[in-house]
This record gives sequence, structure tokens and C-alpha cells, in this order.
Amino acid sequence: MISTIGVVTSGGDSPGMNAAARAVVRTAISEGVKIFGIYGGYTGLLDGDIKELSTRSVSDLIQRGGTFLGTGRSKRFHTEEGRKEAMEKLKAHGIEGLVVIGGDGSLTGAAHLSRHGMPIVGLPATIENDVWGTDYTIGADTAANTVLEAINKLRDTASAHRRIILIEVMGKKSGWLAMMAGVAGGAEYVLVPEVKYDLSAICQEIMEAYEAGKKYSIIVVAQGAGSAVDMGKFIGETTKIDTRVSVLGYIQRGGAPTVEDRMKASLLGERAALALMSGASNIVFGFDMGKVVSINLHDAVTNRKTLDPEIVRLARVLA
Repeated sequence: MISTIGVVTSGGDSPGMNAAARAVVRTAISEGVKIFGIYGGYTGLLDGDIKELSTRSVSDLIQRGGTFLGTGRSKRFHTEEGRKEAMEKLKAHGIEGLVVIGGDGSLTGAAHLSRHGMPIVGLPATIENDVWGTDYTIGADTAANTVLEAINKLRDTASAHRRIILIEVMGKKSGWLAMMAGVAGGAEYVLVPEVKYDLSAICQEIMEAYEAGKKYSIIVVAQGAGSAVDMGKFIGETTKIDTRVSVLGYIQRGGAPTVEDRMKASLLGERAALALMSGASNIVFGFDMGKVVSINLHDAVTNRKTLDPEIVRLARVLA
């Protein structure tokens, strides 16, 4: 039975990280296990910014976005020497197992620590929902609703001015966020890195639609599919229709988590703490068909999640 565990949030922040960390902390304490928080991600780990947590340490957090532990990315941690140093810092605090909350890069870092002998349980937290083996990642639902709200508001001004509006959202390698918000928001086109598109053909279709009486068009662009600014310039020059671009940026990461993100993050946090304390390691907890499942950590970080072709098809049909 492990008597002392740690929890760290790393990489890009996502709404619900606080709920997950809170569940880890309170579950550990309820089982009589010491729990340490690592502040500032892997950078904080290397700097030794590690403090014991209590139930009060995680009060008034479940409704907040971001992460009270802070986060960051560390070049030192990418080196073998850095990982050995990280292990020394963990052992110095008596930490026998670590819960890592983050996306693909954070879980990859966790896998490196596991190879040095540290028991690891990972929780997938990324607004892009691109961790292999799980239908759900912490923060993705909140971010999708943030994008949807922006689409709804931009639709109003697009309609008033008969404009084409391109909305660029996060997603360098994955188009999940763009596709889900785009379909839910009734966008005419959703451009994602996983699917080829012909911008000239899109321009032609838009011109024909406007000639037939269409008043406006909404195009959602995942950043990995190309620059919405460059696309907007091309579309405006080609169609001669007033075209504007809105790059949502980091607003997508913030905000109070939705009910889904609070509940699922809490469920995953409890499961992670219990599993780690019972001796389980080198796994990631996620959701499959609404149920909590465990995924091999190595598989989670070496495989690539693909965009659901049914959602891609639906986007084309409904557009």
C-alpha cells in the first residue's frame, strides 16, 4: 500500500483540471494517504516546488478554470539528466506514486518517469480531445461550448452585414474541437487537418449560394488546417464578398468548467488516486461509451487518435 503520492498538472491548461486534482487530493486524504502537490508542471518538479496538500488546499476550486497547481513546459525535463533529477526530487519528498493530469506531451513525460521506476497514473486533460484510447478528455466539453458561444455571436454580425466569417480555433493536429463546435453551431464549412479541402471550390460554392439568396457564411478552421487569416484574404479576394476573420485564441482554455467536465474529472480523479494507492501503475484512465476505462500508458502516448468519420460525414451532410 502506497502511503504518499503526488499530483501534477502539465502542458496546456484545460477547464476541469482543478476538479480532477481536487478529487485526487480528497480521495487520498480520506484513505489516510499523504498527498503532495507539484506546482508549475515539470518545471516546478525540477525546481522542487512541492508542497503537502490538505482538504482545504483544494477548497473553492471545482468551479474554476485553469489549474491551482499551475502548469508549464520544461526543456530540462526532455533530457535524461532532467528526468533523473525529477526522480530525485520526488524521492526526497517520499513520493511513491504520481498522478499526472495533462495531454499527450504531459503523458509522454509521465511515461519517461515510469521507465525510471515511478508508478504513474495519468488523466487525459486537453481541450483538443486527442488522447488515444479515450472518448473524453478533461476540458474538451467546456472549450467546445466556448467556441459554440462565439459562433452564435459571430453569426449575428455575419447575418447583419451579409459577411463571410472565418473562426479559427485550436487544434494543431486534431480537428475535434473545430468539428464538434462547427457542427453544433451550424457552420457551412469546417476545415480540419485530418480532411483535405479545396479552397477554390469552397469559394465557388459560396458565390453560387450568395447568388441564390444566401445572406452569410460561417467557416470554422482548426489551426492545423491552415491560417484563417490567409484563408480569409483569399476568400475575400476570390468571392468579392466582405470577409472577416476571428481568431479565438486562448479564450478557449478559460472559463468555468461545464457539468460534464466537473463530474467526469472528479470521477477520474478519484479513480486515479485509488488505483495508485492500491499499487496500479503505468495506466491512463479515460472514458469509453460513458464508462471509466483504463488504458495502457505506453499505448496512450504512442498511438494517434483519429477523428470520427461519422462526424466528418455529418458535417458535410448538414452543411
